[in-house]
Amino acid sequence: MKWSDEAEAAVKKVPLFVRKRVRTRVEKEAAEQGKHLITIAEVKATQTRFLNKQGHDIKGYQVERCFGQSGCPNRAVISDQLATKIDTLFKEADILGFLRQTVTGNLKFHHEFRVSLADCPNACSQPQIRDIGIIGAAVPHVSGEACSDCEACIDECREDAVVLMKNGAGPRIDYRRCLSCGRCMAVCPTGTLTTGQTGYRVQLGGKLGRHPRLARELPGVFSADQVVNIVRACIALYKKKSTAGARFSEILTGADVDRIAGQAGVQPISQ
Repeated sequence: MKWSDEAEAAVKKVPLFVRKRVRTRVEKEAAEQGKHLITIAEVKATQTRFLNKQGHDIKGYQVERCFGQSGCPNRAVISDQLATKIDTLFKEADILGFLRQTVTGNLKFHHEFRVSLADCPNACSQPQIRDIGIIGAAVPHVSGEACSDCEACIDECREDAVVLMKNGAGPRIDYRRCLSCGRCMAVCPTGTLTTGQTGYRVQLGGKLGRHPRLARELPGVFSADQVVNIVRACIALYKKKSTAGARFSEILTGADVDRIAGQAGVQPISQ
């Protein structure tokens, strides 16, 4: 549906964490009225109705996805089943009921616990600013196959994490730089670079707002089952420590981050 310039400018002023919902609602209500152009009038009318009834739309948590499921060529992993498992965890934990018991007054969208899954390190779903951010990872491995020295992996790597050794020794990976995007393996014509492990990086405690904070990353790459255990441990910590609607990032200490993996009983599948 077409948007006027004024309408586009107005919706960009809506807080990021509800902007997509507002935009979808504007288009839905305009379509129901038989309109084909969104103007500032439609934006203001929908925004007013939306904010007045937001308490009815809150479910206590949000599990957000990137564009990977629509066929993005950059996918390092396929997180569809993991997203479903995480959604089930939050339903079983009754986060909405917990918020209703601990928050005075009406619930608002900023009270919701937010999880974001990105299928590759491009992180279109912004996991770095969510309570829990999960990023797909494909860790490269140097196999025994002979390298042709074509340098395709070097050209593809945006992190300068691949180095071709002299005397035909093939590539070496600098894992301190590598983000495990999987692109070097995808372009390797000889199979010298293959996938060693696939899994997920996990980041905790990000948020926007008046005091923004980037999430802290747990060291290593974790399997889907390990991620589920980590999320379960985070939910338990949140329900134990959060009062009056405090965000996960506000109650999460550095010591908590260091203990989470241990509390979940997991060791990363790759460091």
